[in-house]
Amino acid sequence: MKMFLRQLGGELRKLFARKRTYIGFAAFLVVELIVLGLLRLPRVQRGLERLLEGAGYAASDYLSGLTLGLMIMLSTVFLLGALYLALVAGDVVSKEIEDGTLRMMLCRPASRGRILFLKFCACVIYTAVLTVYIALTALAAGYLHAGGGGLFVFAPTEGIFAIYEAGRGIGRIAMGVPFLILSLCTITTIGFFFSCLKMKPAAATIATLSVLFVDTILKNIPFFSGIRDWFLTAKMSAWALVFEYRIPWEIMLEQYAWLAALNVTLLVLGYLAFSSRDFKS
Repeated sequence: MKMFLRQLGGELRKLFARKRTYIGFAAFLVVELIVLGLLRLPRVQRGLERLLEGAGYAASDYLSGLTLGLMIMLSTVFLLGALYLALVAGDVVSKEIEDGTLRMMLCRPASRGRILFLKFCACVIYTAVLTVYIALTALAAGYLHAGGGGLFVFAPTEGIFAIYEAGRGIGRIAMGVPFLILSLCTITTIGFFFSCLKMKPAAATIATLSVLFVDTILKNIPFFSGIRDWFLTAKMSAWALVFEYRIPWEIMLEQYAWLAALNVTLLVLGYLAFSSRDFKS
């Protein structure tokens, strides 16, 4: 275990030593500021107030930092998260193959499976760090903009409209972040799978984004609404179900079991493809 942790620390140092690793952190901060700036527009404010007041709630009580922070997360995390997770995960193996450093690693007494597992663990840790960063900065920006108050959740795609007092709202967000990490790990796994194949880092990133964007486009076609639950991004959106008044644990368990099966399948296929490659000649 001590050797494993030492090797994992080395992989994390390599990962966080690359400048592109930090692009996602900076980009999300910029997007959060842009979204908050747009939310200050009178027309946007009136739309949110009408939505709340039409349901019988005082807008001043629920247009809070919690509400704005969650809005930022719901509207940006999958689109931007997919981009930067695909950039890192699609680069982690293929970049070392391209640079020739992987051949030196394979000269040491470490199996290919162990090397891949260490790199995948480093990608999962990066996914968790980025997700927690997004949640904390979104909530901090929301509080600086609107102060305290209750939580208003409006996610029409998932059919969620809910109101919580401040304490329960913070609790639901804290509960949702780990499930969001699990959802985003699927993007990381897809990028890692393509990185194990015989392709350039840029191609692995583009292939990952293509899978997710095509899935999103098909899911949003109105005629496919009856089969919406078949699509990958719809299953990844299961994290938002923690904001239901009665959390549908059975649905979430089914969706995350499906995602876990997909992740394991991709990891096995990636390992088989990586193990069959010749890095000596």
